[in-house]
Amino acid sequence: MDPVIVVGAGPVGLTLSLALARHGVPSVVLDEGPGKDEPRPARTVVLREDTAALVERLAGTSFDRAGSRWTGWRSMRRKQEMRTITFGEEPSGDELSGGGPVSPLHIAQHELTGALRAAVARERLVKVAADSRLDAIEQERSGLTAHTRGPNGTWWRGSYLVGCDGPRSTVRKLLDIRFPGRTAVERYAVAALRTELPWPGQALLHRSPPWRTSGPAGPEIVGRPLADGVWRLDWLLPPRSDLVTPDVLVARVRETLAGWCGGSTPPYELLDTGVHTVHHRLARRWRVGRAFVAGDAAHLLGALGTQGLDEGLRDADNLAWKLALTWHDGFHSVSAVSSGLLDSYQSERRTVVAARLRAADQALPVLRGGKGPRGLRSYVPGGARGHDALLTEGHLGLGPLGAPGSYTDSPLAPPPSDSQTVVGTAPGAPVADVRVTAPDGTFVQLRDRLGLGHLIVLLVAPGTGVWERKHWMSAGLMPRLAAAIAALPHEAELLVAESYPDAAAHTVLLVRPDGHLVTALTGVRPAELYEAAQTALGGPVEEAGEEPLKTTGTRSS
Repeated sequence: MDPVIVVGAGPVGLTLSLALARHGVPSVVLDEGPGKDEPRPARTVVLREDTAALVERLAGTSFDRAGSRWTGWRSMRRKQEMRTITFGEEPSGDELSGGGPVSPLHIAQHELTGALRAAVARERLVKVAADSRLDAIEQERSGLTAHTRGPNGTWWRGSYLVGCDGPRSTVRKLLDIRFPGRTAVERYAVAALRTELPWPGQALLHRSPPWRTSGPAGPEIVGRPLADGVWRLDWLLPPRSDLVTPDVLVARVRETLAGWCGGSTPPYELLDTGVHTVHHRLARRWRVGRAFVAGDAAHLLGALGTQGLDEGLRDADNLAWKLALTWHDGFHSVSAVSSGLLDSYQSERRTVVAARLRAADQALPVLRGGKGPRGLRSYVPGGARGHDALLTEGHLGLGPLGAPGSYTDSPLAPPPSDSQTVVGTAPGAPVADVRVTAPDGTFVQLRDRLGLGHLIVLLVAPGTGVWERKHWMSAGLMPRLAAAIAALPHEAELLVAESYPDAAAHTVLLVRPDGHLVTALTGVRPAELYEAAQTALGGPVEEAGEEPLKTTGTRSS
């Protein structure tokens, strides 16, 4: 089989190529640039803890030095402190009112991309072609070809192609995919600077600050710590505001620091500045034949602290295992089962992103002074505190504005049955990262076993942690469960956990390669387990159907 062609060498494209390699699939990354990234300290990303774990796993490194994991979150309105949240080390159920959410990772995008590039350089299954600008795609039933221009201009043969080439995606244009939405939803002035603030390690949301003395008052400032004493500050710009000149931005920096530090501006080193414009757009289609779009090529979102890159990395994780399964099965002509599996990428991911965009579009008029289509009470009751809670959820990746989506209505979800049981994870949601016993008898985290090309069957068996695996693998219900796993339509790995949130003893969880729960069953149910696995893989095997006729896209300029 030919490799998968990945267009774009940003974080999403590099993550996808590394995820494919973890599944044993080769890829070619077409990089329009020279193969390196310009450092921009003011261009940063915030990743939820599970997405951060994904890129750390693929890059083979920890980002604790290059990035910052906040110790807490503080929100203020005028001079009043509205809320303080201390971050914990483990996820909790009710994260805003309970034991505290897990800290997100805040990192400069060039640091993240650099680590992913280093991992790609070590990976034999990934080839990067620098200075390669895509200008044509031709699809046939057995594969596709892509043409690039530049010093290394040539034709590339591939099994599939994924456009991870940003908001002005050439792939999306060649596939004639519409990209409707709203332009300039919000604008922010941004600065990265090194200084000391009264809340070391804590991120801060400050609404309606009282000290504004020059220019129109900005309604909101967000301060987010980075590594090595660096902070990113974002000022929400008023609608139809004037051009942000360097002098205006320096004045904003000085008075903000003075306002936070008792009236006098502390020493600071200004590292980088910019203006960030938020757009909301969603591609009509995410798949055309053997070609796909992902990341900013498929969606743009970013208001209220939501992070488009976090969703883009979830795109890559969702698509990688589906492409890998189809690639390894050697479908020269896409069959009904493989087509259904690949179609589920759009069904799952587009639905999740669309829900995030709808939530932001409904909340923004309320938060920015309008009445909004449904009113604030549809989210959080209360005046200023309701606004604060909604903003906090968005910035921390919680609630309708920020929480990772669940594939509840996925075509890969098995039908309800009497054997299913309720656990702390809803079907279609990411599983909790519990400690498990691996096949070699060692204790590892469940998350470490994801993305290896197989399904995971997790048995909840209290008491097994005190015995070596060889002593209980042949006892009780284990032989029957092992036989059921061996009969599944795809390779699966048996893991055992002492406990899982809200799961009774002998509960069996079926987990997809990307870590989303398929179903939870009461005990060993071979028939139900087989049916759930078959559905999660795209459905029962059928005769191969006809694909659409050959399609061609050519970029003229």
